[in-house]
Amino acid sequence: MSTKEQQVQEMTNKIANFISYMAKVLPDGVQEKIHELAQDEKNPMAKSIYETMQHNMDLAAQLNRPSCQDTGVLQFWVKVGSNYPLLGELEDILREATYKATQEAPLRLNCVETFDEFNTGKNIGLTAPYIHWDIIPGRDDVEIFPYMAGGCSLPGSGKTLMPGEGYEGVAKFVLDLMTSYGLNACPPLLVGVGIATTIDTAAGLSKKALMRPVSSKAPNEKAAYMEQL
Repeated sequence: MSTKEQQVQEMTNKIANFISYMAKVLPDGVQEKIHELAQDEKNPMAKSIYETMQHNMDLAAQLNRPSCQDTGVLQFWVKVGSNYPLLGELEDILREATYKATQEAPLRLNCVETFDEFNTGKNIGLTAPYIHWDIIPGRDDVEIFPYMAGGCSLPGSGKTLMPGEGYEGVAKFVLDLMTSYGLNACPPLLVGVGIATTIDTAAGLSKKALMRPVSSKAPNEKAAYMEQL
């Protein structure tokens, strides 16, 4: 086996192991926020739900099983340098790592070919896992941000607002959409919001927003205030 083949195999294994791990352990920031909200909660039913969520997280770690069964839709945000030595192999690495993690975690088989209507049984399909590329000129490193979801974690919507609707129009659209979905998704619920010139760009940014640490704020002061509201 050549040195490059060894590198490809090693990276595939590392990413597969990380996918398996993230299926079972929530990020520190998410766990801290759940604990913070649970401490402030007064409603008995809501407190019971928080306790159940904590118990579920504990069992996932103890039993080495995914904390949610609906985990097989993988997406990756890849920030990679133009001089990264495995740039040409990276897509195949991510696809193979997804399949490997599907077997080992194990992950639910969520990948269904849209028009042919059959489950591939691998969580790999024509465009699955979906990869978002950011090529950074002159660099030789890579950052990979995986996003794991299922049918209950993927509801979303977009809308082109008239200029006169302003910030209020954005807030109304987001809140109306959240309340219309209600509990038609698994807690804890993270909502990504993207605001841009075109609806396709905004949709992409809304997904990318989910990669931010939970406690982070937008760098723009007015945007950060809107997030707080």
